[in-house]
Amino acid sequence: MDLTVLRTIGMLAISNIFMTFAWYGHLKYKTSPLYLAILVSWGLAFFEYCFQVPANRWGSVELSTAQLKTIQEIITLVVFAGFSVWYLGEPMRWNYAVGFFFLVVAAFFIFKKW
Repeated sequence: MDLTVLRTIGMLAISNIFMTFAWYGHLKYKTSPLYLAILVSWGLAFFEYCFQVPANRWGSVELSTAQLKTIQEIITLVVFAGFSVWYLGEPMRWNYAVGFFFLVVAAFFIFKKW
Protein backbone atom coordinates (compact mmCIF):
# COMPACT_ATOMS: atom_id res chain seq x y z
CA MET A 1 0.00 0.00 0.00
CA ASP A 2 1.25 3.45 -0.96
CA LEU A 3 2.51 5.80 1.78
CA THR A 4 -0.02 8.44 0.68
CA VAL A 5 -2.87 5.98 1.22
CA LEU A 6 -1.52 4.97 4.64
CA ARG A 7 -1.19 8.61 5.65
CA THR A 8 -4.72 9.25 4.43
CA ILE A 9 -6.10 6.33 6.45
CA GLY A 10 -4.25 7.48 9.56
CA MET A 11 -5.49 11.04 9.24
CA LEU A 12 -9.04 9.85 8.59
CA ALA A 13 -8.83 7.72 11.74
CA ILE A 14 -7.70 10.70 13.84
CA SER A 15 -10.40 12.83 12.24
CA ASN A 16 -13.01 10.24 13.12
CA ILE A 17 -11.96 10.11 16.75
CA PHE A 18 -12.53 13.86 17.02
CA MET A 19 -15.79 13.60 15.07
CA THR A 20 -17.14 10.81 17.24
CA PHE A 21 -16.42 12.71 20.44
CA ALA A 22 -17.91 15.87 18.93
CA TRP A 23 -21.13 14.15 17.86
CA TYR A 24 -21.62 11.61 20.64
CA GLY A 25 -19.30 12.41 23.56
CA HIS A 26 -21.84 14.71 25.18
CA LEU A 27 -24.29 11.81 25.55
CA LYS A 28 -22.31 10.71 28.59
CA TYR A 29 -23.09 14.10 30.19
CA LYS A 30 -26.80 14.52 29.50
CA THR A 31 -27.28 16.81 32.50
CA SER A 32 -24.84 19.44 31.23
CA PRO A 33 -26.41 22.43 29.45
CA LEU A 34 -27.08 21.92 25.75
CA TYR A 35 -25.27 25.14 24.79
CA LEU A 36 -22.12 23.79 26.45
CA ALA A 37 -22.39 20.52 24.53
CA ILE A 38 -22.75 22.49 21.30
CA LEU A 39 -19.74 24.72 22.01
CA VAL A 40 -17.51 21.80 22.99
CA SER A 41 -18.69 19.86 19.91
CA TRP A 42 -17.85 22.78 17.65
CA GLY A 43 -14.41 23.01 19.19
CA LEU A 44 -13.78 19.31 18.60
CA ALA A 45 -15.17 19.53 15.06
CA PHE A 46 -12.52 22.14 14.23
CA PHE A 47 -9.80 19.56 14.90
CA GLU A 48 -11.75 16.96 12.96
CA TYR A 49 -11.66 19.22 9.91
CA CYS A 50 -7.95 19.89 10.40
CA PHE A 51 -7.36 16.19 9.70
CA GLN A 52 -10.29 15.39 7.40
CA VAL A 53 -9.72 18.05 4.75
CA PRO A 54 -6.00 17.35 4.16
CA ALA A 55 -6.62 13.58 4.29
CA ASN A 56 -9.17 13.84 1.50
CA ARG A 57 -7.08 16.25 -0.53
CA TRP A 58 -3.92 14.14 -0.33
CA GLY A 59 -5.80 10.86 -0.62
CA SER A 60 -7.52 11.98 -3.80
CA VAL A 61 -4.16 11.75 -5.57
CA GLU A 62 -4.25 7.93 -5.29
CA LEU A 63 -7.92 7.15 -4.55
CA SER A 64 -11.25 7.95 -6.16
CA THR A 65 -13.80 9.87 -4.14
CA ALA A 66 -15.90 6.70 -3.86
CA GLN A 67 -12.89 4.90 -2.38
CA LEU A 68 -12.17 7.79 0.01
CA LYS A 69 -15.77 7.80 1.21
CA THR A 70 -15.75 4.02 1.66
CA ILE A 71 -12.58 4.18 3.76
CA GLN A 72 -14.12 7.02 5.75
CA GLU A 73 -17.30 5.07 6.48
CA ILE A 74 -15.50 1.91 7.56
CA ILE A 75 -13.19 3.90 9.84
CA THR A 76 -16.23 5.72 11.22
CA LEU A 77 -17.93 2.46 12.11
CA VAL A 78 -14.82 0.95 13.69
CA VAL A 79 -14.18 4.08 15.76
CA PHE A 80 -17.85 4.38 16.69
CA ALA A 81 -18.11 0.72 17.69
CA GLY A 82 -15.13 1.06 20.02
CA PHE A 83 -16.39 4.39 21.35
CA SER A 84 -19.89 3.13 22.08
CA VAL A 85 -18.58 0.04 23.91
CA TRP A 86 -15.68 1.55 25.87
CA TYR A 87 -16.76 5.17 26.39
CA LEU A 88 -20.54 4.95 26.52
CA GLY A 89 -20.67 1.41 27.92
CA GLU A 90 -23.14 0.13 25.33
CA PRO A 91 -23.02 -3.53 24.29
CA MET A 92 -21.85 -4.66 20.85
CA ARG A 93 -24.67 -6.76 19.46
CA TRP A 94 -24.28 -9.56 16.95
CA ASN A 95 -26.47 -7.80 14.38
CA TYR A 96 -24.19 -4.74 14.51
CA ALA A 97 -21.21 -6.97 13.73
CA VAL A 98 -23.06 -8.60 10.82
CA GLY A 99 -23.96 -5.18 9.43
CA PHE A 100 -20.35 -4.00 9.73
CA PHE A 101 -19.21 -7.18 7.97
CA PHE A 102 -21.45 -6.44 5.00
CA LEU A 103 -20.00 -2.93 4.77
CA VAL A 104 -16.55 -4.49 4.52
CA VAL A 105 -17.90 -6.73 1.73
CA ALA A 106 -19.18 -3.58 0.03
CA ALA A 107 -15.69 -2.08 0.30
CA PHE A 108 -14.29 -5.16 -1.43
CA PHE A 109 -16.52 -4.46 -4.45
CA ILE A 110 -15.60 -0.78 -4.49
CA PHE A 111 -11.84 -1.43 -4.38
CA LYS A 112 -11.75 -4.50 -6.66
CA LYS A 113 -10.31 -3.82 -10.09
CA TRP A 114 -12.88 -5.39 -12.43
